[in-house]
Amino acid sequence: MKKKYDVVIIGSGLGGLVSSIILAKEGYSVCVLEKNNQFGGNLQTFVRDKTIFDTGIHYIGGLDKGQNLYNYFKYIGIIDDLKLKKMDEDAYDIISFDDDEQEYPHAQGYDNFVKQLVKFFPDEEENLKAYCEKLVDTCDSFPLYNLQNRQEGYDSAILSVNAKQYIDELTQNEKLRAVLAGSNFLYAGIEDKSPFYVHALSVNSYMQSSWRCINGGSQITKQLIKQLKKYGGETYKYKEVVGFGFEGDELVSAKIKTGEEVFGDMFISNIELKTTLKMIGEDRFRKSYYSRIQNLENVGSAFSLYIVFKPETFKYMNHNYYHFKDSKRVWKTMECTEESWPEGYMASMNVSGKQGEWADSMTLITFMDFNEVKQWEHTHNTTAEEFDRGEAYKEFKERKTEQFLKEVEKKFPGIRDCIKSVHTSTPLSYRDYIGGQNGNLYGYVKDSNNPMKTFISAKTKLKNLYLTGQSINMHGVLGVTIGAVVTCSEILGKEYLVNKINNELNL
Repeated sequence: MKKKYDVVIIGSGLGGLVSSIILAKEGYSVCVLEKNNQFGGNLQTFVRDKTIFDTGIHYIGGLDKGQNLYNYFKYIGIIDDLKLKKMDEDAYDIISFDDDEQEYPHAQGYDNFVKQLVKFFPDEEENLKAYCEKLVDTCDSFPLYNLQNRQEGYDSAILSVNAKQYIDELTQNEKLRAVLAGSNFLYAGIEDKSPFYVHALSVNSYMQSSWRCINGGSQITKQLIKQLKKYGGETYKYKEVVGFGFEGDELVSAKIKTGEEVFGDMFISNIELKTTLKMIGEDRFRKSYYSRIQNLENVGSAFSLYIVFKPETFKYMNHNYYHFKDSKRVWKTMECTEESWPEGYMASMNVSGKQGEWADSMTLITFMDFNEVKQWEHTHNTTAEEFDRGEAYKEFKERKTEQFLKEVEKKFPGIRDCIKSVHTSTPLSYRDYIGGQNGNLYGYVKDSNNPMKTFISAKTKLKNLYLTGQSINMHGVLGVTIGAVVTCSEILGKEYLVNKINNELNL
């Protein structure tokens, strides 16, 4: 590691790595510092029982040739090397309920989305078409979504549309309302807060095309680092940044837990925003800005089951399930009691290179409040720094696993007989490995009642400190990739960068 770089990036999540490649391509010397054993943030994978599991990337949208994420990945040079499996065209997601034997598909392609749902809701064709048009129009109002160079202007009329309210006004059919809102786990939907633009930006790219990563999402990290190295950039793990160095008012260095200090002309923080500001120092920001950030509400966290199947016992499904106990409570699954938990969950299969009829494994995710694990909040356990949280924590996980599996069995009778082993993660696992405060899934809660409160500029008051990652713009692979372009636009100029990307794509 050199003593000084043009750009020092703290955190190797997707936002940090995409930013690093864009700037390295422009000739900047770039260094990425990661505290953990593995690069990639939410792209990390882990192995249990010789089976690969994803921590955060269960499927990706917009990767058909010419679609938005395809174009971004093509520009940063990774699209041709990704190993992907396209999900079912007629049902990439299935929405289902305990109180209804019918399964409702979300299909790829707008016409097909309408076609597949009209089979169940024959009177709703016009409403379904209107819904798809609204998705497209909403996404189009964000220029970088489609790599357009229009001036970024925030239209409060779009930002303040509430997702549940829009869906409720679209149709009087209660079941269809539940089906359209059924994948709101993608953004941890809250009925009186979640804006429709968050719903649209979350679901639209999957509707365009949906894909699974063969052998997990960490392949994206590997390709990103390969590209970064191609342009002379450097990455270092086990380098936890714990503070910053200043000369007067100027930010000059990142201080590492080991005692090392890395100097830079510019710094991009891809770690938790509240943590970044605390490390910089409260006195270096406006009081109102600092307290606004520290008081932002975190999105909820999750409890996950990672199931390894016995060979040839459970059929592979090329779609996800979003399953709910009660179709009337699709917006309320985070509000469950200890007895009613879990009220809903996502079930996703992992896909291997030799994927055939039988599944190797399955991931099941449901919401969990951080307060449930609060008694262990002072413990930290990662492969970089291992720690045993003790017997009580182990018992807690076993009890929750059993409760979760009982619900899963209702949807998949006989699944228990197929299980070779079960592994779990709690909000503490998400916090320790991904770095979000209290293990939050997607950064901060966006609120249609006060949309500008969670709009955070990638440029800070400190002239050489920039921000990137899921808290800054939007979460998800597409959202964070676009967010990295926003961050780099602050350094390179938006018009210059967007033109450069489009020109390269047109070569």
